[in-house]
Amino acid sequence: MTHSTLDITAALVHDLVREQHPDLAGRPVRLGARGWANQVWRLGDDLAVRLPWVVADTDELLLNEHTWVPRLAPGLPLPVPVPQRLGVPSARFPRPWLITTWVPGEPADRAPVTDPAAAGSLAAFLTALHRPAPAEAPAGQDRGGPLAERSDGFAGGVALAVERGLIDDPDAVRAVWQDAVTAPAWAGPRMWLHADLHPANVVTRGGRLCGIVDFGDLCAGDPAYDLSAAWLLLPDGGVDDFYAAYRPAADAATRRRARGWAMARVLSGLLIGDNGVHGRPGGKATWGPPARAALHRLTSAR
Repeated sequence: MTHSTLDITAALVHDLVREQHPDLAGRPVRLGARGWANQVWRLGDDLAVRLPWVVADTDELLLNEHTWVPRLAPGLPLPVPVPQRLGVPSARFPRPWLITTWVPGEPADRAPVTDPAAAGSLAAFLTALHRPAPAEAPAGQDRGGPLAERSDGFAGGVALAVERGLIDDPDAVRAVWQDAVTAPAWAGPRMWLHADLHPANVVTRGGRLCGIVDFGDLCAGDPAYDLSAAWLLLPDGGVDDFYAAYRPAADAATRRRARGWAMARVLSGLLIGDNGVHGRPGGKATWGPPARAALHRLTSAR
């Protein structure tokens, strides 16, 4: 993924806030995180400024957050970054940006979830989020739809992971995917999805799950996509506890599809993590270890 050459600095963020939201201009600005598609800068202790920094057009995703997250957040049992203000494109910064609430904690790709009670916390969050979405809700680009549409990409990911020595048993990886692809498709209504629940978008404190961030891919579709997060986020043994707490109970076909989505996301994590280790574009070394742990869980499950 190519990032903008525009240098996003504390001074730039301060100037943007001063020009468009002057009542907040006296707050100190410091870097919070450089994510995949956005940078997040702290604005005082309780707010953050979220600015896109990829060349790809993600402006609509940011506007979706501004439109929908404030409506969904009051019903969610975990803290989430709720948009408070919208920044408009200007000569200083040519794209929209957000001021949101700040969710304290450490990202789970650096501070993994270890508390067994996190299975119930994640299940409660997704139980609350997974409600039928209105017709005007955004559609996921390639998330929350039929798995079969991703089969070519999955096969390519397996081949690349084998080439780089990232998986030892590609047949076991393919078997998980094949079982998921042959499961009955989702026949229910389009449900609200976070659609990007991986370790870097979950925050922890003392091993406990304490917040969910980055709603840039918020969309509607098959809830199996979000349910796949249980394999990626929870400690060993947590998936069964998660499904025992999630409501309404996921049927066997949905659990099979979720397992397939989890394997696809594991491949992405392995490749992105490997890029991070070897300095390739789009790399994040911290994504590798949780992907390897999830791979073990997925191929060991029966």
